[in-house]
Amino acid sequence: MDLDRATAAARLAAWERRSARGTGLRPAAVALTVVPDPVGRRGIWVARRPSTLRSHANQFALPGGRLDPGETAVQAALRELDEELGIDLDASTVLGLLDDYPTRSGYVITPVVCWSDEVVVPDPSPDEVDELYFVSLGEVSAPPAFDTIAESPRPVVRLPLMGTWVHAPTAAVIYQFAEVVVAGRDTRVDQLEQPLFAWR
Repeated sequence: MDLDRATAAARLAAWERRSARGTGLRPAAVALTVVPDPVGRRGIWVARRPSTLRSHANQFALPGGRLDPGETAVQAALRELDEELGIDLDASTVLGLLDDYPTRSGYVITPVVCWSDEVVVPDPSPDEVDELYFVSLGEVSAPPAFDTIAESPRPVVRLPLMGTWVHAPTAAVIYQFAEVVVAGRDTRVDQLEQPLFAWR
């Protein structure tokens, strides 16, 4: 799937993002970093968290975490990208932000879209990353599946990635990225639910 930086940037510039700050949830940010692999395919990195973590162990996640005091979402996403994957990008690589996504575990996630035209070799931190996957733009554009649960009227979203299912909140953020940035479609995801295991 072909996508260039100018097109991605224009789609984000035209996007009227929704903020969910001020809701009492703890602010967090994640980095969706579009990079080429050695054969020229563009994609993003998705990590599986280690089993040793106190929360969200073994779950799939984008590089990211809580904002430190005084940090912006962009600063936090770039810091976490460096701490988790050993990738040091500056603010010039940031194309824009997607909608904030409130989570059942008490956070509001700001997705930060970054772009590098250079092949970048990550050096994941074993404390933060058990496995790291490069997921091509074609793969992230696979149609999602939606489930129902008795605990919520909202549809639960999941994405078929890496030969398994990735669930919200990560699935919701990647789904909006695929729709807005990759495909150029106006798609909101704040109405999409997370599975019960992600509520903790």
